[in-house]
Amino acid sequence: MINGENFKRRRKETFSDDEDSCSTDNEPKKKDLNGIITSLLLLEEQEKRDHEEQNEASNEEKSILESNHKRKTRTMLEFYTNLQDYYSEIDETDRVKRKKSRTMAASVAVAVAAVSQTENQSPNQQNKQSGSGQQRRLWVKDRSKAWWDDCNRPDYPEEEFKKAFRMSKSTFELICEELNSVIAKEDTTLRNAIPVKQRVAVCIWRLATGEPLRLVSKRFGLGISTCHKLVLEVCSAIRSVLMPKYLHWPEEDSLRKIKEEFEGISGIPNVVGSMYTTHIPIIAPKISVAAYFNKRHTERNQKTSYSITVQGVVDPRGVFTDVCIGWPGSMTDDQVLEKSALYQRANGGLLKGVWIVGSSGYPLMDWVLVPYTQQHLTWTQHAFNEKIGEIQKVAKEAFGRLKGRWCCLQKRTEVKLQDLPVVLGACCVLHNICEMMDEGIEPDLKFELADDEMVPEVALKSVSSMKARDAIAHNLLHHGLAGTAFL
Repeated sequence: MINGENFKRRRKETFSDDEDSCSTDNEPKKKDLNGIITSLLLLEEQEKRDHEEQNEASNEEKSILESNHKRKTRTMLEFYTNLQDYYSEIDETDRVKRKKSRTMAASVAVAVAAVSQTENQSPNQQNKQSGSGQQRRLWVKDRSKAWWDDCNRPDYPEEEFKKAFRMSKSTFELICEELNSVIAKEDTTLRNAIPVKQRVAVCIWRLATGEPLRLVSKRFGLGISTCHKLVLEVCSAIRSVLMPKYLHWPEEDSLRKIKEEFEGISGIPNVVGSMYTTHIPIIAPKISVAAYFNKRHTERNQKTSYSITVQGVVDPRGVFTDVCIGWPGSMTDDQVLEKSALYQRANGGLLKGVWIVGSSGYPLMDWVLVPYTQQHLTWTQHAFNEKIGEIQKVAKEAFGRLKGRWCCLQKRTEVKLQDLPVVLGACCVLHNICEMMDEGIEPDLKFELADDEMVPEVALKSVSSMKARDAIAHNLLHHGLAGTAFL
């Protein structure tokens, strides 16, 4: 028992000693931990104070920057406002100066014109004008008219005049007299009117040469817009005044002579006209482009082409007796014919019992006579084609002279599409006048036509006309009227 008690007592002492030693060891550790925590707290408070101080400093700097920016912006706006006012004053000053200079120049021009007019007037005219007061004149740019003044001289060479205007002086004066009542203008207090001869000359020169308006303007001493206006006015007058007189379907007496002349050429009876359709090149229109696209010319020339058509019937002299102008270039010859007024008149019985000779591009009808187009022709058919070709040649040569005289028809023109039929109609009328007056054409002006002929889908529209053509061909061969060029 004693040993057991001693053992317990020793054990308690041992445990107590251990606890004392543990508590003694932990005290310095707790003190170190408390110091660390205290330091961290102090650092955190210091950082907060520093951050607050920085925020206060940044706010002050920000306010200073904003105030400086506002001040600079306000200063710049004031500067630009003052600068704009300054330039506005300069512009106003320049405008006033320019207005004054124009006024002074106009007054000087009026004064000079008045002085020159006074110098050219007689004493009586000067007295009348001084009594009625000085009249104002509109300032017009001074352009040289030396070329036209030279052409207008009475002693100007006839050959040179005809070379320039495609007609003699007498024919030119005839046209001027016919148009005088329509295109003549009166002088005004502001300017003198352009004389009738000069108006007609501008139009004819433009049609004959196809020169650009800027060159026509320089040649005649007129403005470009004035020349353009004159061309359209004179062409419109020609179409309205001269066309009913010089381009119309013949009367009965004239038709009888025409039949005789064509029969003398070919041996074919009752022929009253030779028909042909040509194309006039144009600039690609803004609307309906496909309708004016000329596929045949494009394929042949390897260049995109647009055109409008002119269908004409001529007498043995090459004078037009009927024209149909303005249908789109994509239409074939037979389609243009069906749209023409001639077709409508023929359906109404106007051409009953007579023939109009056409090319292979037209169908054979009761009043349209065309050559044989099938392969392996007989001698009779060959002979007929040869003789009918003589009549076709009349129309083709007439169109060649038309385009040769009026070169504006050979190339794309500046005339608008809606005005082109008027111009083309005027060219046909002027052509007729030249033909009637026996105005020859210079050899270097001859023009070779290049219009493609396409056999229509329906080449025969009348069985009776086929029989009539066969009878004509038989008579030509067996009565010795056909030649032997086909052999």
